Formats: sequence, C-alpha cells, structure tokens
Amino acid sequence: MHIKATNLKYTIKSKAKSNINMRATSEAMAELLTLLFLSSLAEESKTKAFEERSATIRAQHVRAVSKRVLKKARG
Repeated sequence: MHIKATNLKYTIKSKAKSNINMRATSEAMAELLTLLFLSSLAEESKTKAFEERSATIRAQHVRAVSKRVLKKARG
C-alpha cells in the first residue's frame, strides 16, 4: 500500500498546473478520498453486475455506473 500512496502523490503533482507542495495531512486526505470514491464505484458496479445477472464485475458495468458516481461525488 505504501507504493500506491507514492504513486497517488506523483499523479496529483503531475496533473497540477504549478509546482505544489502537499503536507502529510493533505496527502492522507487525498488518498482517503480516492479510496472512498473507488469503494463507492465498486459497490455501484457490483449492484449493476447483479442486476444483469453477472457474477463478475466487468468494464461495461463500471462504465455504465461511472457517470452517476461522479455526479454523486461532486455533490
């Protein structure tokens, strides 16, 4: 899991418009928000897969649900 945190930090810094410095608490919050978003996406995808009577969550299930989950995440 330590490797994922450093990759997330690198991704945030590379997508930023300027060179930003994040404190440890900000990094932790960004990681927690990302994990929370991914878990909600997984739950919705699982529900969609069960609706279609599929035992496996496939890419089509994630794509079908992603727009709705993004709207929920924005508020």
